[in-house]
Amino acid sequence: MGGPLPLGDPAPTDGRLPGDLTIDPATDFGVYLHVPFCRVRCGYCDFNTYTASELRGARQDDFADTLAAEVRLAGAVMDAAGGRRAASTVFFGGGTPTLLPPGDLATMLDAVRTEFGIADGAEVTVEANPDTVDDAVMQTLASAGITRVSIGMQSARPHVLASLDRTHDPANVATAVAAARRAGLDVSVDLIYGAPGESLDDWRASLDAATALEPDHISAYALIVEDGTKLARQIRSGVVEAPSDDLQADMYELADELLAAGGYDWYEVSNWSRGVAHRSRHNLAYWRGTDWWGFGPGAHSHVAGLRWWNVKHPAAYAQRLAAHESPAAARERPDETARRLESVLLRSRIREGLAVSELLGEGRKAVASLIADGLVEGADAVRGRIVLTRRGRLLADAVVRALTA
Repeated sequence: MGGPLPLGDPAPTDGRLPGDLTIDPATDFGVYLHVPFCRVRCGYCDFNTYTASELRGARQDDFADTLAAEVRLAGAVMDAAGGRRAASTVFFGGGTPTLLPPGDLATMLDAVRTEFGIADGAEVTVEANPDTVDDAVMQTLASAGITRVSIGMQSARPHVLASLDRTHDPANVATAVAAARRAGLDVSVDLIYGAPGESLDDWRASLDAATALEPDHISAYALIVEDGTKLARQIRSGVVEAPSDDLQADMYELADELLAAGGYDWYEVSNWSRGVAHRSRHNLAYWRGTDWWGFGPGAHSHVAGLRWWNVKHPAAYAQRLAAHESPAAARERPDETARRLESVLLRSRIREGLAVSELLGEGRKAVASLIADGLVEGADAVRGRIVLTRRGRLLADAVVRALTA
């Protein structure tokens, strides 16, 4: 169920935005739809997700209608603020969105279409567990307006999947990819590296298996041990070893080499695609700091510099909306210093980079030494952009500290 929500100022029960908020109608608007249901809780997961035994009165079969009610409330709020815009991207995340019937996902998307509109050529993504989709599901999703599916492969090795508490059959990844292709959907596969007991050879096998599927996009994230998770408790008690930083670095370098050889270009530290057209536009919007509204329990939103987040539990979320109240728990308006730090943190992660002109004082002075240390691309810096080298991507946190000094 993840950690506690951040602290912030109280959010109004009607969800209204501050009267002095200035919304730029030219800024892209994204929509995130959080489906918080999972069959089992993976030991490493810190997301706001719930198994059937944890719902405590909330019902999966009511969820689509409940979320649609939040979308309708948001439409009225954005109208009052003068900021209603068509969604340029929509992303169903979780949890496991495909645990719900595809018709429920269509209901949620229809609510977005009715209240905001969906822009021509919009990217509409659904995350999927490979054991929860088949041809019929993929065809229904495509008919509803889904354009892209992100399949949680994680690993090709059964013992690695077991260490992560993933229950899907590795063979079903290829089946899911083929079904998505037949439905005309773009395909991403998601991988995790550095799991307990995973060797460099295991990781190579997973990369080889992923590229053999020829998806349009591949994400590869290092396993992070989050406080409060089963994995954290296992490591603390000595049942399993903590991930090795050195091994994870070797795994990252191997991924970048093999994916580049397979025709995938990196565009964000943990993401590669077959050309610009297949980059995740929704996730790029986060890294670029544009506007988005997150719907669902625990979802976060950002509009014109204002941030807010919903109550976490599905039951509390449903109760708020049943009372015609906003599910927002709290909100904040970061100051200029915090916004600048976040911009450096996020924009330095992407291939298009960060403008040197955004850096101040010691941060700008640090660029020369970062180039000399092989962390920042010299040619790009000359053209006014901070772009990380492969080594810089491995040491991204250190680069950010230097740029924000």
